[in-house]
Amino acid sequence: MNEQLKELRVLAEDISVLYVEDNLLLRQNVEQLLQKLFTNVFVAEDGLEGYQIFTQHKPKLVITDINMPKMDGWAVLSQLRHNPPTKRWQPVIIVSAQNELDSFKKGVNLEADHYLTKPCQIEDILKAIRLMLSLVPQHNI
Repeated sequence: MNEQLKELRVLAEDISVLYVEDNLLLRQNVEQLLQKLFTNVFVAEDGLEGYQIFTQHKPKLVITDINMPKMDGWAVLSQLRHNPPTKRWQPVIIVSAQNELDSFKKGVNLEADHYLTKPCQIEDILKAIRLMLSLVPQHNI
């Protein structure tokens, strides 16, 4: 995993990330990992806080849960896509316990860029981040 982290650090240079997750332990673990990769890591414990952070700081990558208080991940994704605070492409990775086909379809319809189901391994999250970052230059974010 150390080699994977080194490679991601190069791709993640000057990329800010927002991680939205209501589960405290998961949020803390993933936040520690993200801080090893990104200079600017923003963390929110619910969708409303996540959307507020997004509109204020405009991070270039978003990782969000779906089932959260105050504003669920679907509403966050919908707001990001229908009222984007910036014109650049904002890759969104969903990490959710919702693993039904309808949830995947909803993610596609709301223009999520990647969808992981919980429980997942940290390596899965790293692979999704790597995929999104490898697409960044193509979208000029």
